[in-house]
Amino acid sequence: MFYVRTNDGVKIAVYDLNPTAAETVFLVHGWPLSHRIFEYQETPLICKGYRVVEIDLRGFGSSDKPACGYTYDRMADDIYAVVRALNLQNFTLAGYSMGGAIVLRYMARHRGYGVKKLALLSAAAPRLTQAPGFCHGVPASAVDQWAAGASTDRPALIRQFGGMLFTLPHSQAITDWLGDVSLSASGIATIQTACALRDEDGRADLARVCVPTGVFHGRQDRVVPFDLALVTQQGIRNAVLYPFDQSGHGIFYDELDRFNSCFLQFLAC
Repeated sequence: MFYVRTNDGVKIAVYDLNPTAAETVFLVHGWPLSHRIFEYQETPLICKGYRVVEIDLRGFGSSDKPACGYTYDRMADDIYAVVRALNLQNFTLAGYSMGGAIVLRYMARHRGYGVKKLALLSAAAPRLTQAPGFCHGVPASAVDQWAAGASTDRPALIRQFGGMLFTLPHSQAITDWLGDVSLSASGIATIQTACALRDEDGRADLARVCVPTGVFHGRQDRVVPFDLALVTQQGIRNAVLYPFDQSGHGIFYDELDRFNSCFLQFLAC
């Protein structure tokens, strides 16, 4: 692990695995997690000869935890700072959940600098919550409850949210581990990024994507409803949808082997 400092002085934790490989995959986690969520993608990717770059978004994992800066614009700028620091070119950018919305903002705000393919994994995009003229997603009140829970009993919120991630049964150990990962975030970041999930609107970002895009989404997702994947696919020219019939929000846990196989095929094509 090392740090890249952003233009507002925040240090972003960066993990660069297999750095001499010719092909790079840059993974961006979701709310309220860290890079550790991709543990079971690292080995398959490295074994296929990929360089794997991961970050902890500001406020999460081992990155600095400032009091502000939790907009999609700011976090997309953080990704850009890492891309420039590592001189990444012709890489695949992949974002999970909130990370999917942030990488979409990167594509729009930084014109997809360096990106040759985009992967949206259970992406909270183009916007998570319903709004006038947009009937998809979840009610804003649902995300208000996440922010309120993070303000009063964050461990209980994390346990409740963890119970929403999966459709298939998993061990208690996995559930406990995900709770530990989530609690490594700061309380401020957890609250403010929940507000970003509620308020940010990325519908205009979709048309700015001009690279091959894969939309990977579970049909049983209770966090980011599957209809948002359809909206995202339709909004991005020539995007390909990879539905996972047995998966909830945690597609690379509910259908781990199938997800890894599909993801590797997407990277290779």
